[in-house]
Amino acid sequence: MEQRIWKRRHQLDRMTLRGLTVAFFQYPAVWAYLLLAFGSGALAWMRPSSFFQNAAAVIVAGVIYPLVWYVLHRWVLHSRWMFKSPLTAGVWKRIHYDHHIDPNHLEVLFGALYTTLPTIAAATIPIGWLIGGFGAAMAAFAAGLLITCLYEFVHCVEHLPYKPRNALLAQMKARHLAHHFHDENGNYGITNFAWDRLFGTLYERRDRPKKSLTVFNLGYDDAAARRWPWVARKSAAPIPVRSRDDGRSRNA
Repeated sequence: MEQRIWKRRHQLDRMTLRGLTVAFFQYPAVWAYLLLAFGSGALAWMRPSSFFQNAAAVIVAGVIYPLVWYVLHRWVLHSRWMFKSPLTAGVWKRIHYDHHIDPNHLEVLFGALYTTLPTIAAATIPIGWLIGGFGAAMAAFAAGLLITCLYEFVHCVEHLPYKPRNALLAQMKARHLAHHFHDENGNYGITNFAWDRLFGTLYERRDRPKKSLTVFNLGYDDAAARRWPWVARKSAAPIPVRSRDDGRSRNA
């Protein structure tokens, strides 16, 4: 395997599943998730809760994860308050704006550790602690880290240039690519769209014939950039004024 694989840019729409897998398991954030999951599991073993408490903590972590992601994705990452403050504009640019500007750019698809790790910890450790104390808290945290690895990998796969043979995976991919290339105001789930269905944000492309004008820039257009310039100052590429259909969604 190429030792300097992260010294170059990766575009998912030009990668194979094998190439993605090689790159994925060399990415530093993935190493961090796996090492922390191993360490948390070791702590859970050293100061164990009961088997049922650990099992309950892991199950609850798995159930709550899609809800936490939905809430953050819809009301934080797709809000417009983050780019209006110099304190949060850089974070918003890194963790979501850049991904919508170029959805197939692998390096910005991965979440930033300084945002993902505190979020995973806050979503899992308190629940695990309430269920069974320290051991269950560590078990829940480990589960959250491993689920994050799975989520990140599936997210990457959804951007590869192929149509899955499995009907469920094909539907999952189509909904996610619709979020990126058709209308960003919906389909906030990545692997689980149950909360979209519950909150009325699930859609198919035929349900929304008109394409969103902000699907790439998330509302940060030229006018917004003039008023709140902090994201623009950090951006090398021009701000997309209106949405475009550049053919990258043809595999949906």
